[in-house]
Amino acid sequence: MRPLTDRTPKPLLTLAGRPLLEHHILNLKSAGFDELIINASYLGEQIAAFCGDGGHWGVSIRVSHEDEPLETAGGIVKALQWLSSDPFLVVNGDVYTDYPFMRLRNHVLQEASAHLVLVDNPPHNLSGDFLLNPESTRIHLPDRHSAAAGSALTFSGVALYHPTFFWGLSEGKWPLKPLFDRAIATETLTGEYFQGFWADVGTPERLESLNHQLVTE
Repeated sequence: MRPLTDRTPKPLLTLAGRPLLEHHILNLKSAGFDELIINASYLGEQIAAFCGDGGHWGVSIRVSHEDEPLETAGGIVKALQWLSSDPFLVVNGDVYTDYPFMRLRNHVLQEASAHLVLVDNPPHNLSGDFLLNPESTRIHLPDRHSAAAGSALTFSGVALYHPTFFWGLSEGKWPLKPLFDRAIATETLTGEYFQGFWADVGTPERLESLNHQLVTE
């Protein structure tokens, strides 16, 4: 996202008149999520200053500072110390969506499992990430050589996790993919297909295009 992120962390880049992070806070608040933990590393002091304690939005916010980026699972593992034994929702800071978060608030999640929201493949990930069985909601890895590979969907960065999904990991750098693979092997990874609005704000060009789209709607 450089040069936009030379002085501004990605979650604070403006989208339709608000920082991207504020869109998430407001959408989570409207869905009944009022205790939020925000992982922050690069220029994290700006994120902490922007969020404060969350009172401005009527929520409680704790910022989990990472001295260095802990990857997709490592940041979650670090935040577990402030979470209860109940399932929790995770939303990537660099996506924008109108997904109804209330749907996951009411979702029943089994122990040691995770539930992922999958979307249509964007241009930068045309091969997708996972296959979804619409009858069982089980997620599978696509065989790139099979006809079904063309039905693979993209992980949106929105998911519900049970704390035990991260069992065995100490604090440090950890990616999510090995955990997904483990859950697929034990048939405990489920998902759903979301056909609403979703965008990965990963480049200045995508941000500009999304801004134009939202402003003109």
